[in-house]
Amino acid sequence: MRKLISFIAVTVDGFTEGPEGEFDWPNVDEGFNEFSISQLHDVGALLFGRVGYEGMASYWPTPMAQDDNPVITSLMNAIPKYVFSNTLSSADWSNTTLVSGEAGPAVAKLKEEDGHDLAIFGSATFTAGLLEQGLVDEVRVMVMPILLGGGVSLLSALTKRIPLTLVRTMVFPSSGNVLLVYKP
Repeated sequence: MRKLISFIAVTVDGFTEGPEGEFDWPNVDEGFNEFSISQLHDVGALLFGRVGYEGMASYWPTPMAQDDNPVITSLMNAIPKYVFSNTLSSADWSNTTLVSGEAGPAVAKLKEEDGHDLAIFGSATFTAGLLEQGLVDEVRVMVMPILLGGGVSLLSALTKRIPLTLVRTMVFPSSGNVLLVYKP
């Protein structure tokens, strides 16, 4: 059975997006890129909600992404992706399957398949719903050393408490980023 891992970047004051939805604040350096490449090599498929998918699909297939980081861009475009949405009519990013209907049963079925683990990158609302259904096996929060003072709070869509156990930390000294890895 495959694990489902959630990876979300967050500011020190707990925001995943700025007040206007901006995501121009991540602290990306060589250490972060090495971590990202390693994480992508361990993943068999990426899962997204509509909003997370639209954000990722608007960047990774572009020449700007290729110029910024060709290795990660190649991995992001090649890996199988599933977008869970009842409002999208198509998903045109390479290797993407559009899944409509209830996400929980479809994700549970994907977890039962053989292969590398599944991961959600971003998609905080989608992650919150799957956490509440007990489908997320690991929550990776990358805390980045910046304060926004406002924006979208980390997993603000949760409707119930979910206790977490810290299982691992990783400090990125050159950037000040800190990875916190939890199990629900």
